[in-house]
Amino acid sequence: MTNYSTITHRYAYLWNKYRPAILKLMIDSENEPQEYKFSKHEFHNVNAKEKGGYAFVLSVFDSKSVNDIRTSSLAKDLLVILQGSNKAAELTQTATYEFTMDKQFTLHIVKKEAVVSEEEEVLVTDSK
Repeated sequence: MTNYSTITHRYAYLWNKYRPAILKLMIDSENEPQEYKFSKHEFHNVNAKEKGGYAFVLSVFDSKSVNDIRTSSLAKDLLVILQGSNKAAELTQTATYEFTMDKQFTLHIVKKEAVVSEEEEVLVTDSK
């Protein structure tokens, strides 16, 4: 089994370059979904033959992926950059953020409300 932390993060440089913009979009997604259009050549310069394409969906809660991103090195590298950010960690403690890269290289960021488990709901109800 391969440990991802030992593999080179090809896209980390690119995501780190845009980290401030991504964090601002995460904050701004409080009011409405946000998007950022990347240049196709930036991704092609890193890896022109990306298997599976460049599109992905990454859902993050509490600095962890809540969906399967094993087939997307772009999503995995974005998660690594978010995990290295105190602000992203703070934001993802209370809500799930969904990052979707489409085929036109537009990153969509949507803030979703935190899901309350049935157990937590019972505790809140019982404490009243």
